[in-house]
Amino acid sequence: MNSSVLPAIGTAVLIAAGVAGCATYRPLPLAVQPALASSIEELQGTPPPPGGLTMDGVDRLVLEHSPELVSLRAQQHIAHAQMLEAGVLPNPSVNLGVGYLLSGAGDSTAWSAGIGQDVAALITLAPMREAARATEAQINASLLWQEWQTVAKAQLLVVDISEGERLYAVQGRSLDWLDERAARLNHAIAAGDEERGAAAPALAAAADARTAHDDLQRTLQARHRELTALLGLRYDAVVSLAPLPPVVPSDDRVVRTQLATLAQRRPDLVALRLGYAAQEATLRAAVLAQFPALTLGYSASQDNSRVRNGGPAVTFDLPVFNHNQHAIAMASATRQQLHDEFAARIADAHDEVESLLAAQHTVLAQKARSDASPGTTDASSRAAFDAGLMDVRIYVDLVSASASRQAASITLEQTLREQIIALETLTGAGMPASLPPAGEHHE
Repeated sequence: MNSSVLPAIGTAVLIAAGVAGCATYRPLPLAVQPALASSIEELQGTPPPPGGLTMDGVDRLVLEHSPELVSLRAQQHIAHAQMLEAGVLPNPSVNLGVGYLLSGAGDSTAWSAGIGQDVAALITLAPMREAARATEAQINASLLWQEWQTVAKAQLLVVDISEGERLYAVQGRSLDWLDERAARLNHAIAAGDEERGAAAPALAAAADARTAHDDLQRTLQARHRELTALLGLRYDAVVSLAPLPPVVPSDDRVVRTQLATLAQRRPDLVALRLGYAAQEATLRAAVLAQFPALTLGYSASQDNSRVRNGGPAVTFDLPVFNHNQHAIAMASATRQQLHDEFAARIADAHDEVESLLAAQHTVLAQKARSDASPGTTDASSRAAFDAGLMDVRIYVDLVSASASRQAASITLEQTLREQIIALETLTGAGMPASLPPAGEHHE
């Protein structure tokens, strides 16, 4: 075979091998029309429970259908691609050359060929792979934290809507009587039987109650909109919620026991630890990369007189100016920043949990006093009013006072439920120990 053909054959073989491992392109058009479901049945494929969605049911639907979480999960694919990239050695480099005989005593075409491999990449391969694995695990833990927070947000919305609807009903019953009294007073004023100044407090009370009732209605509509958005539903979709279970306050001893293993269970802290492990590996790789780049290979050539030679080839940098000191300094500073951030996050979590426990004791004491206070209206009061033995002003005052007590109790219960959800979120209650033992490197 003509020796001048060898470089061409080698090039063709290398090109064919490269093309065989290439990926293909597929378009992914953007969805220009909204894809929100209009009902729970359309969302999950089955009718909602007869008694309404429980808290667990809402949690499940949020995890499966939240548009925000669906978007965030794409980060997992990016992290996996980065891990694949970190585990791949650089491709060997090939150089080919042909020198056609144009004049002189030669009688053949000259050629040269060589192949080389960057050996220095082998030195940093292990820590770079470790960093990529830790980074992928860090993104997974960060996604879990986002899911955990999204579920907590959904639970808070369920509490706000459920307790808000109870409060709305209480306000509505009181408002009906306040409006009734205001109507009677306005009729008496028009007839000249009542002074407007004397009736002013009662009229103002009815107006204030109407304002509070309308404000709560708008708040409930906003909370409903937030919940449908989390579920991936249209804003006007009906979300029927089951009654909330009885309140079970957080146990101080259990919460403080959970604090002892907080760094192993709470996803954001797990993500920080994995990020620190990734930075440890990155720093080790930067230290190893200060050694000069080294490429080993083999080269061969033939001149125009058919004289051939071949042998090993070595290429390396002289470490005169660049010792990779900038990369080492950056990696070291980043590691220190992550170290300090983790310490601050742990301290803040402990302090916030203790503060919530103290606030929970305060709310429990206030609720106990509220529940122990006697009601201001009873059957005898209503019977006296119906019999004409009690003035409408007095009776409506009693109804308003009773509604205020009920509203205070509902508000305290709502606050208590919100504190319980916050404590469970902060302590990672129910989370397993998700940090693998190999996730950290110890010098």
